[in-house]
Amino acid sequence: MSFFEILKVIVFGIVEGFTEWLPISSTGHMILVDEIIHFDVSEGFREVFMVVIQLGAILAVVVLYFKKLNPFSREKTQNQQMATVRLWSKIIVGCLPAAVMGLLFDDYMERFMNGYVVSATLIIYGVFFILLENRNQGAEFPISNVGRVSYKTAALIGCFQVLSLIPGTSRSGSTILGAMLLGCSRGVAAEFSFFMGIPIMFGASFLKLVKSGFGFSAAEWFYLLLGMIIAFGVSVYSIKFLMGYIRQHDFKFFGYYRIVLGIVVLSYFGISALVGA
Repeated sequence: MSFFEILKVIVFGIVEGFTEWLPISSTGHMILVDEIIHFDVSEGFREVFMVVIQLGAILAVVVLYFKKLNPFSREKTQNQQMATVRLWSKIIVGCLPAAVMGLLFDDYMERFMNGYVVSATLIIYGVFFILLENRNQGAEFPISNVGRVSYKTAALIGCFQVLSLIPGTSRSGSTILGAMLLGCSRGVAAEFSFFMGIPIMFGASFLKLVKSGFGFSAAEWFYLLLGMIIAFGVSVYSIKFLMGYIRQHDFKFFGYYRIVLGIVVLSYFGISALVGA
């Protein structure tokens, strides 16, 4: 176990916590950071780490929204408890497309985990966000409460979530974009995206751990747990920041940020390829 590797894990946890919930692609940031600081572990563990560290981020959603997502809360009336059960059923419906496609194409999509694909999707979805927000100026959103998301809308948002299998797309970015296209307000789109991440991220992390056989060294288990803890703490702040930000602003800033980051990623890998040639 190296002190410098521990520092790198802390950096990864901070980056994951900040970027997982913002529509700017945590994968794109993690790939770029790994290229710069070079996490000195086996390739197999690196792949597991990049996915399982997300468990810390998703636990932040569970903690922050526990009351809203808990159907057994004694503080809720029977009608409120049933409404929470319906919300969970819609979340599950929304997760089915990505769960099925993820199981079928998880190994295949890993082939596209490179800087060029990430930079392209960063830029393309950045443009989409800007165009969508330009269209939405002064518009009224018909779905202004997460409880009003229908099963059909949840399923369609789930189809947008499938796009996040492409590296650099951003799971939150694709679901927020899709939800807003379907008439959800910015706040509803963000919240429903958070909630859909719970079963998806738990499932993806469990799948990675099973495929790895849980055969990690003591140092690697420490790296995983530390990364998750850091990601959890930073995610709490990141979620609160995003929900506060979109009460006063739109997502256009994140669109511009994605475009700039995409150009940076493309330039970095392009220059690296030229230098290495």
